[in-house]
Amino acid sequence: MKKFLSVLSIVFLVLSLLPAAAAANTTADSLAAVDEKVWSAFESADAAQVVITFKGDAKPTASQLDLLETLGIDSAIAMESLPIAGAIATKAQVEKLAQSEEVLSVFLNEKLEYYNADATKITGVDKAQTDRSFQELNGGFPVSGEGIGVVVNDSGVDGTHKDHEFGRNLVQNVLGQTNLQNIVGIVPVSYTEGVINTDTNSGHGTHVAGTVGGTGVMSDGLYAGAAPGADLIGYGSGAALFVLDGIGGFDYALTHQSEYNIRIITNSWGSSGDFDPLHPINIASKKAYDHGITVLFAAGNSGPGENTHNPYAKAPWVISVGAGVKDGTLVDFSSRGTKGVGGTFELDGQTWTWKDEPTIVAPGVDIVSTRVIAPVSSLAAEQDINTLDPAHVPYYTIMSGTSMATPHAAGVAALLLDAEPTLSPDDIKEIFTDTATNMPGYETWEVGAGYLNAYAAIDAAFNGTEYGATLNSTKDFNASVQSESNTENFAVDYTFSVSTQHAFTVEEGTSVLTAKADAAGLIGQTGNPVNLVLIAPDGTEYSSGISLLFATTYERTVVVNGPQPGEWKLEVRGLHGTEENPVGLAVPETVQGTIKTTRISGLTGADDIAGHEAEEAIAFGIQNRLFDSYENGKFQPDSKLNRAELATYLVMGAEVRQNLSEAPAFGDVSAELLPFAQAVTAQGAAFRDYDQFDAGVMTLASNGTFNPKGHVTKAELAYSLVQALGLEDEAQAFTGDVTVQYGDTRVAITDQGEIPAHLKGYVQYALDLNILNAQFAVEQGTYDLEPTVTATFSPDEQVTRGDFAVAFSRYYEVFFAQ
Repeated sequence: MKKFLSVLSIVFLVLSLLPAAAAANTTADSLAAVDEKVWSAFESADAAQVVITFKGDAKPTASQLDLLETLGIDSAIAMESLPIAGAIATKAQVEKLAQSEEVLSVFLNEKLEYYNADATKITGVDKAQTDRSFQELNGGFPVSGEGIGVVVNDSGVDGTHKDHEFGRNLVQNVLGQTNLQNIVGIVPVSYTEGVINTDTNSGHGTHVAGTVGGTGVMSDGLYAGAAPGADLIGYGSGAALFVLDGIGGFDYALTHQSEYNIRIITNSWGSSGDFDPLHPINIASKKAYDHGITVLFAAGNSGPGENTHNPYAKAPWVISVGAGVKDGTLVDFSSRGTKGVGGTFELDGQTWTWKDEPTIVAPGVDIVSTRVIAPVSSLAAEQDINTLDPAHVPYYTIMSGTSMATPHAAGVAALLLDAEPTLSPDDIKEIFTDTATNMPGYETWEVGAGYLNAYAAIDAAFNGTEYGATLNSTKDFNASVQSESNTENFAVDYTFSVSTQHAFTVEEGTSVLTAKADAAGLIGQTGNPVNLVLIAPDGTEYSSGISLLFATTYERTVVVNGPQPGEWKLEVRGLHGTEENPVGLAVPETVQGTIKTTRISGLTGADDIAGHEAEEAIAFGIQNRLFDSYENGKFQPDSKLNRAELATYLVMGAEVRQNLSEAPAFGDVSAELLPFAQAVTAQGAAFRDYDQFDAGVMTLASNGTFNPKGHVTKAELAYSLVQALGLEDEAQAFTGDVTVQYGDTRVAITDQGEIPAHLKGYVQYALDLNILNAQFAVEQGTYDLEPTVTATFSPDEQVTRGDFAVAFSRYYEVFFAQ
């Protein structure tokens, strides 16, 4: 079975390929790597807090600790399990450490951002748990998933970890026993309950459990899961997972549902291929659904191409979770569905409709959660050491994947059931989709409804607030871009180093090139760690990469936007071995796949933009669903943009959260416009305002109304677009003259006195990010040796729809570039 969680069969491969820690920072004058930030710290201080990593696999040896003492270091903390010590050291002492053969690296003990903390911030979990109105509705206590049973159907859970200690929030820990090779006769399935640690050879399930409902006790709450009050039930099958193992978790959940109030089962594993409602795993998930258990599945880690979606996540009764980056974008490895694919089928006397697309996207990149000392959780050792507080490294580790996004969504589901216990699986799925945040530039087959919005979801559960009117996923657009695709098959013979090449032609005007291959390995069972590579006519290479954590995923996909026209080449390359064993580690096979080219063939619903200066930007925006034309099929690029349109388009294309609970009611807007107006004016509207404390992305009119028909000035547009990037603190901290770059010099804006004082910083950032333009004039008198360059901004100029299209398309590029 092709799995999303790692297996022991590839651990030796992964460990042999791990790079030496911080090798890029090692200089000719030192044996150890020293982070540049360490040297910078000595520019303003005589001593600095540093983290010293020694060579070795266990705690620092006596001789290594003696080294610190010999150097005169008298303030240090040594780890118990890792070869790490934190110390206060002088520059001279660090220089000596760098020369020691015992030291691997020295890094500054700097204050860091903790990505699991970011995960609960950006979805609004933190905000919901501190919201006073929610606490009042919950009997005076924060909503935490209290008493909601969540089955972690995974590799197991380490119940010795204080964050999910067996007998406390880990109320049961089960070791599944479904190995058919050990069965004699026809016997009932059996489990071993009460096992303190069922995750002795993976670490995957322990990380998942911590993301769902770890208490964070070993980090003073910093790395708590989404639902720290939930009751966790671990069902472990070990590092190797087969269909029966997955089914066993469902079977146990159903058998013990009443005993543990099991309402949720989270599954960070899957396969590939087509959806079959009669597959036994789909049957098992349907039975759980029938019993009121919300089932979540990881979408998979085989993106970014189409048709890479976990087939068990396609069932219409489950919630499929893709992996998002903390900045609101979709990570490349997150599996996608297939555009326009789906259908209906009959099951249990009911007609079901399914679509090949994720349900929702949740944080899945650089997630910090609970660690067990095992091969998988050791893979991020260097990242952990360089990122986490040394005191936390023994207890937490960083992982990425839809495996991490899924338990976060499961934890939020527990919060909804804490808020309203009568919610059904359908109710939870509907709340998730209705409250989602639009993700500009993606379609539903890639991200479903959008990014998970936990705060709005809990508001809907507690208060019955109706969300969903602003979703792109359910909107009928007036304008659209048409495209056409061509697909060809390929087959290349791979040996121990590289395959034969397959040549193909990319025509002029192609917008997207996608290559997909299956690398099944030995007899189609093991998966093959090979890399799919496309080589452009100019020699540029585009690679699928090989995720070492998920090397048993068969699919390899490469996506190239705007590919060069001409003859391309495709080849397959295997992972190279170690220096002692240079033979490639991948196995020979004939790798087969498809090459798909897509080109824009036309644009409908905007027949008045041909030849306009903003034509390209308008077409780009329509293609990426940043804005729309009018119902009459006109875009009217020279018409003035009004505030109602700006609000609508910001929610569509600037990743603005839905938030109806904290915004004004507005007496001057229609019922149709109201949710957009409330979203853009609510506190914490911008997705990249992770703490959700900033002002909205639009301000009220001077008389306190929304003024939907009012026109938008350039200064006001600068505020909205910069605020939507989460740059409030930077913009408000700006002082001095507003300037713009002209060649190699900065030119002061001559009409900056007309810019409202509170908007000057926003105008400055809009100019610096090239979202908005200044107008330049060059003057030279008869006797002047050099010309004089002046620049104006015209802050009170009213923005046309064409102006907005250009600015918003630039905003989109900045959003993805940051």
